[in-house]
Amino acid sequence: MQHLEALTREAAALANGALPLTGDEAEVARTLQICNACRYCEGFCAVFPAMTRRLEFPKADIHYLANLCHNCGACYHACQYAPPHEFAVNIPQAMAKVRVQTYGDYAFPAALGGLYRRAGVTMALALAGGLALFLLMVLTMRGTLWHEPLAGNFYAIFPHNLLAAMFGVVFLFACGALGIGVTRFWRKVTPGTRSGDERGAAAGGAVHDALKLKYLDGGHGQGCNNDDDAFTLLRRRFHHFTFYGFMLCFAATAVATLYHYLLDLHAPYPVTSLPVLLGIAGGIGLLIGPAGLLWLNLKRDVRTMDTKQKPMDRGFIALLFLTSASGLALLAFRDTGAMAALLAIHLGIVMALFLTLPYGKFAHGIFRSAALLKFHIEKRRPSDLALGSD
Repeated sequence: MQHLEALTREAAALANGALPLTGDEAEVARTLQICNACRYCEGFCAVFPAMTRRLEFPKADIHYLANLCHNCGACYHACQYAPPHEFAVNIPQAMAKVRVQTYGDYAFPAALGGLYRRAGVTMALALAGGLALFLLMVLTMRGTLWHEPLAGNFYAIFPHNLLAAMFGVVFLFACGALGIGVTRFWRKVTPGTRSGDERGAAAGGAVHDALKLKYLDGGHGQGCNNDDDAFTLLRRRFHHFTFYGFMLCFAATAVATLYHYLLDLHAPYPVTSLPVLLGIAGGIGLLIGPAGLLWLNLKRDVRTMDTKQKPMDRGFIALLFLTSASGLALLAFRDTGAMAALLAIHLGIVMALFLTLPYGKFAHGIFRSAALLKFHIEKRRPSDLALGSD
């Protein structure tokens, strides 16, 4: 009888133009119905105000709310219906399972969506190691693996145009794949449209919340919960080190590109130059942040997370940390005969990072930012429930 009822609901959903929910999506819909009746956590984060604008939760809304969730765990620790209660409400874990599903559902090309489930430490290290080994073999065959000091001139090892072409193609592919994926997601969640001024205000609010990581404060400013219910801001702090470290390294590359093409100033640059200073600051951030996030991941409360995603999380963290460590080592020893080998290792790791960006943990920042933008657009217009009651 239950199977017949499920088939009947699915047929009705298809007749109404709605897509049937997967098991994980159905669990989110079930728990949100309970939360909508309780509303104790309404002030915790953006998920709950967005939830209260809805009485039903179709697939697109579930995908939106899952990516709006920052998995801080505050609602789980405050919930009177959390396990072992028979309602078994566990919003952070249910949202986490759907979140990774959305990355695969909207991936470009679609055939590569399954890589999210296979991303892990082994794959990340194998890819980085394989690429680095290939470059080391090239240097060995050329007889340049160990060389006389070259005063930090990387382009004496690998020509500038070759590096620009290789990494430019991979970087553009990563940006294109992520851009198409999040555009597909955006069209499905169908955000409300408002005037130009309101759209600008919504974008400003979303950028503010994303850069500040507002919703990693637990809704009260004290941070996420540990497994012992204690609050901590460490997850927010280590995310900040990681994000801003990454952006500083990107800025270093951007400034060096402007130096090269606009000012005709070519590498190597002195340690006191802007590109190098930005790179050092970013590299330190990308050591502290990923190391801290890995430590937190190892001791994280498994009750509020999807444990199947741990390999993907750790693979991305490992690549970020190794990118920074190898880059700083290359800077420290660029005036020695070991520069070529260190450069090959660093380039292999960076290439692996770029190749895995569209199909790994990096996607969560892109999709979450889109969800935050929808939230800020949505909250600037009257609730459809309020309009419907008039």
